[in-house]
Order: sequence, then C-alpha cells, then structure tokens
Amino acid sequence: MPKYSIVVPFHNEEENVTALYDRLKAVMEHVGDSFELVLVDDGSRDRTYKLLEEIAAVDSRVLVVKLRRNFGQTSALAAGFDHAQGEFVLAMDGDLQHDPLEIPNFLEKLEEGYDVVSGWRKQRIDNFVLRRFPSRCANWLMAKLSGVDIHDFGTTYKAYRREVIQNIPLYGEMHRFIPALASWYGATICEIPIKNVHRERGKSHYGIGRTFRVFFDLLTIRFLLKYMTRPLHFFGSLGAMSIVLGGAVSVLLAGLKIFTQQHVMDQHGPLFVIAGVAILAGIQLLAIGLLGELQVRHYHTNNHRAPYAVDRLVRLRATEEPNLLHES
Repeated sequence: MPKYSIVVPFHNEEENVTALYDRLKAVMEHVGDSFELVLVDDGSRDRTYKLLEEIAAVDSRVLVVKLRRNFGQTSALAAGFDHAQGEFVLAMDGDLQHDPLEIPNFLEKLEEGYDVVSGWRKQRIDNFVLRRFPSRCANWLMAKLSGVDIHDFGTTYKAYRREVIQNIPLYGEMHRFIPALASWYGATICEIPIKNVHRERGKSHYGIGRTFRVFFDLLTIRFLLKYMTRPLHFFGSLGAMSIVLGGAVSVLLAGLKIFTQQHVMDQHGPLFVIAGVAILAGIQLLAIGLLGELQVRHYHTNNHRAPYAVDRLVRLRATEEPNLLHES
C-alpha cells in the first residue's frame, strides 16, 4: 500500500496531461516514499483519456479512473478518493495552475499531525471583478458560517488523511467545502500559501456562473453543519412558531365571535385566512422535519450511492511483462 496518493481530475486537458505527469513523478520520486497517482478522466471528449492510458501502460504507480460521462469536479474527486489507497491523499487540478513543487509543503504539515491542509492563493492573479472579489466575499461568508478560519475554500489543492476524507460524502459541488465538512467531524485544519499561476495551455472551465452557485451552496453548508443530524430541530422550530402564531390569531378571532358577536369573515377575513395558512404551514414544516429525520436514519443505516459511474480502471500490473489491467 502506498503512503501517498495524488488525486487529479481531468476534463479536456490533453495539452496538460503529459507535462503534469512528468512534474508529479519528479516531485514524488524526490520525496522518496511510496506513492500512487490516481488520475480521473471526467468524461473528456479530446485525447485526455488516451494519453492517461498511455501513461498507465508504462508506470504501475498510475491508476486511471475513467468515468462514463462528465459528472463534474466534485464527483471526479470522489471517484479518485474512493480508489486512492494511500495513507495521505492530496488533490489538485489538472490544468497546471497548481505547482507540484509545493506538494512537499502539504505533506510536511500532514506529518506534523494535521488532518486537512488547505492551499491559500494569497496573491491571486485572476480578474478582480469576475473572480477575486466574488471569491473573497464567498470565502469570508464561508469562514463565518462554518467557523473554520481559513482564507481560501475554493481551491482544489488540499491534502488529507485518508480516514478523514473517506468520512465525508461528496456530491453536487461540495468539494470546495471539504474543510467545513471535515471540521464537523473534529478534523484539525491548517492553511499554507500556494502560488496562483496563469493557465499555460488549454481553456479554463470556470466562469461567473460558477461563482453564483457558490452562494447557494453556502446556504446548504450552513444547514448541513448545524442541522445535518437533527433536521427536526430546524423545521420543527419554524413549524411550532407558525402553529402558535396561527393558533393565537384563531383564538383571538374566536373570542371576538363569541363575546362580541362580530361577523369575523366579513370584518377580519384576511386575518382569518392568514391564521389558517399559518397553522397549515406549521403542520407541513413539522412533517418535513420528520421526513428529514427518517432520511438521516436511512443515511446512517444504509450504504449511500456514489455520485459517479466508473467506465473502467486502468493500471499496469507489477510484472516483468507490460500488461494492462482493465476493469469495467
């Protein structure tokens, strides 16, 4: 079993695959301990998978995970983490914007005892309006909502202890919030500065639309961190408040009807409707909370489905004769 696993997702990165492999191999061989490269093809339409397969054909330390279609970066990372065997797992992008020469800095912090080591693009060179300013706002909000005091949640360049990352379910676009989710499990987290360099080759897959989605994910993460195992506390509280409010208004209207003989529907029709809607909404919120509790119970008693589908695994057998191992 290797000591280190380097997980790299690729999507249409044919111009960067070979160069990144050469740099990773040189750095990890200099580190000296056993390692593996888990290279995930996330449904590329160019020659990315072909190049990855050629690399796996000559290096038994390389495992190629080919997904059936483009599932997204989070799912590709989840596939890589699930197939990584190392004691320590490091993740990075496949576009050469993460410098492999900085890997020893991550590994040094893991050896010191930290569970998660997060990269911090301290000196960013992205467009200020489209990337840096929205990212700064999102990172500030995330730090406040999660209680994890780091500056850069968005970068993929992070290192983990294997037992920590395997306890975190990844889906949607949650990979950027791994430190926040890890903190819920009691993980120790630190941050180290990393370089932020321009893409050398190929086309960026990031856009302003992705930035907007981050803000919606913030709401999800806040809810997960506080109410992941007790959703009834959230929905039940809102439901109870709504029922109490509607009930109080209903009692008031009933009192007016009984003691003053007023025509409630004629004189207080809108208030009567509001009371009825509040009571009904409260009952629905309580029901949602109970359904959430059932989902939590189901999550903790059954195996959850992976957010990706593997087409094949490719690794060179460790024998004298080159022989590719394909698994569907």
